[in-house]
Amino acid sequence: MPKTKFQNVIFTLIMAAIMVYGMIVYNVALNTGGVSNQTFLLALHEMPIMFPIAFILEFFVVEKLATRLAFTFMRPTDRPQFITYAISLMIVCIMCPVMSLIATLLFKPISFGTWIHTFGCNLPMALLWQMLYCGPLTRLIFRTLFRKQLAKKTQEAAAAQ
Repeated sequence: MPKTKFQNVIFTLIMAAIMVYGMIVYNVALNTGGVSNQTFLLALHEMPIMFPIAFILEFFVVEKLATRLAFTFMRPTDRPQFITYAISLMIVCIMCPVMSLIATLLFKPISFGTWIHTFGCNLPMALLWQMLYCGPLTRLIFRTLFRKQLAKKTQEAAAAQ
């Protein structure tokens, strides 16, 4: 969806914020034995640590790698939304183990087993959160913010054909 580097930065900031917050809420709920109003406040304490890490990883490393991986089974001529879904799936498949490792190193007793357990608990939630809520919400926010620029680019592309 983003057409410029600036738009890509904004899109990634929105995506990382929503994805990280949702996953932190989930992990706080796992660690405290349930969800309460306090869970949402506790999750905010980890945001200043995990959000910048997720943004940097996503923007500089994972997006390019995930796109390359997605195009190992997708073609450029496939429907754009399916390409978006494939890239999103690949991003989760890369980010989830990496962010689970970082969370383990920062917040849990460090062991291979703890990391694997954290990753195993996080992967199903990360996939569902990304595909059903975070991704669509991020794209909606992004389209709303850049409605005029995106419409102009679409018109220019149609005129060029």
